[in-house]
Amino acid sequence: MSAIAAAPPGAYKPPAKGTRESLMLNIGFFAMVVGMFMAILDIQIVASSISQIQAGVSASAEEVAWIQTSYLIAEVIGIPLSGLLNRALSMRRLFVFSCAGFTMASVLCAFAWDLNSLIVFRCIQGFLGAAMIPTTMAAAFTLFGAERSMFQQVAVGMVATLAPSIGPTLGGWITENMSWHWLFLVNVIPGVIASVMVWNLTPKQPTQLSLIRNIDIIGLAAMALFLGAFEYVFEEGPTAGWFEDEHLVFWMFLCSLAAVVFFWRAFRQANPVVDLSIFKDRNFAVGSMVATIVGFGLFGSVYLTPLFLGSVRGYNAEQIGHVMSIGGIAMFIGGPIAGMLIRKIDPRYVLVIGLSLAAIGLYWNSFLTAQSSFEELFWPQFLRGMGLIMSMIPSNFIALGTLPPHKLPNATGLVTVCRNLGGALGLAALNTMRLNYTNLHNQEISIGLDPSRPEVQQFLMQAEASLRAAGVSDPSGAAIAQLVRRMQIEASVMTFNNLFLVMAICFAAMLLMAPLLKRPKPPQAGAPAAH
Repeated sequence: MSAIAAAPPGAYKPPAKGTRESLMLNIGFFAMVVGMFMAILDIQIVASSISQIQAGVSASAEEVAWIQTSYLIAEVIGIPLSGLLNRALSMRRLFVFSCAGFTMASVLCAFAWDLNSLIVFRCIQGFLGAAMIPTTMAAAFTLFGAERSMFQQVAVGMVATLAPSIGPTLGGWITENMSWHWLFLVNVIPGVIASVMVWNLTPKQPTQLSLIRNIDIIGLAAMALFLGAFEYVFEEGPTAGWFEDEHLVFWMFLCSLAAVVFFWRAFRQANPVVDLSIFKDRNFAVGSMVATIVGFGLFGSVYLTPLFLGSVRGYNAEQIGHVMSIGGIAMFIGGPIAGMLIRKIDPRYVLVIGLSLAAIGLYWNSFLTAQSSFEELFWPQFLRGMGLIMSMIPSNFIALGTLPPHKLPNATGLVTVCRNLGGALGLAALNTMRLNYTNLHNQEISIGLDPSRPEVQQFLMQAEASLRAAGVSDPSGAAIAQLVRRMQIEASVMTFNNLFLVMAICFAAMLLMAPLLKRPKPPQAGAPAAH
């Protein structure tokens, strides 16, 4: 039986501080945060273990990428449905169903017998676990009220930014010390505990099953095709050459057609799958834009920094983890600071501070060299981590803190989708620009590598002499190979600098949106917190 008595619709009020009911509610919410952490972590936890999984299921490099892509596609389809399912099943039932389904699918992933079965189970895992993310975000407001939920909002923001950052490092450690099967089995015990605690420690709420009976099937199918095709196109686009691939062009057409049907049904149906009218609220619309850029910065930096350290510096997973931990530490420090500042000053100022710190950190990161290591990356990583968490928490507060409680489940789903799509769009853009910038810089550098230049001749002579002394059979050819490798490294470093600069510009551009925001006016203490 729930530790908190059921309340009639519209009459729920948070329990008084210091009471046993308040303690139980906070424990139940912490269990929801654990479930949210697992769902976000599983996006990136397999990233550093792809080669081991590839060997385990006997797949090619192209095929094994679907282990990650299938999860992302299923999750991005499931997240927008959380608003309707929250109203239909209630927050408590939806979270427990999602967490339990995610846990069972994790077990199936661990015992997958081939690539096809693993992809299917990853789809199930991503789709069933998707609801935990927006449901936990909505619970921070609906269970505690906007005037008392700052601690919970900080916890949600820290999990949403920290989990993707530590995912690859944690996944690499688990695979190295156990096996890739444990990437999924680690979800079992936390998943069971979270399901039981949320079922027993969060308030019961009424259901509206008629919403499911009257669901817009056409709109649901169009949304699934639109978001799934969108994610697939932007995952595969950079390597497939975008419009050069006929297969990808076909999926672009399907994505566009499904988008037209979905948006038409969303604005014409009385009971749409996703209520898009909420974007008429200026604060929510701008907050969603900020969430998109935060997703870009979060997933983009988690992608670029390890790639630089691995390809240019030759770091292993443990060394990369040490560098990436700086951002995680900064988030732990910045989260409470953001929560404290929002209580004392206009949250729009906190958002500006966060966007500025992220922009400065990313700009600072655009001065990499081939010798950049922990010392050179410390402050850029630290400022970026502080900036990301101090952008996310106030943007969530501004976008969601003043909405009517019955709109929160739908709104949190849309914010989460914006952040995930921002990451997908950003990664596709970064990959495309990386290929173009690398080719450009290779051409620029190769022009200066004329063998008649004294500097080039001196490098080749010194390298050839060193290689001959080392007993290399073809010192002349090996010296030229060293020169080419040096050119490729320098071109790669210049490319990474360009990409970090692009990300910095995007965050700086978001500062122009701050004047469009209205200062949120939280409801007065004692007002009903949820319907």
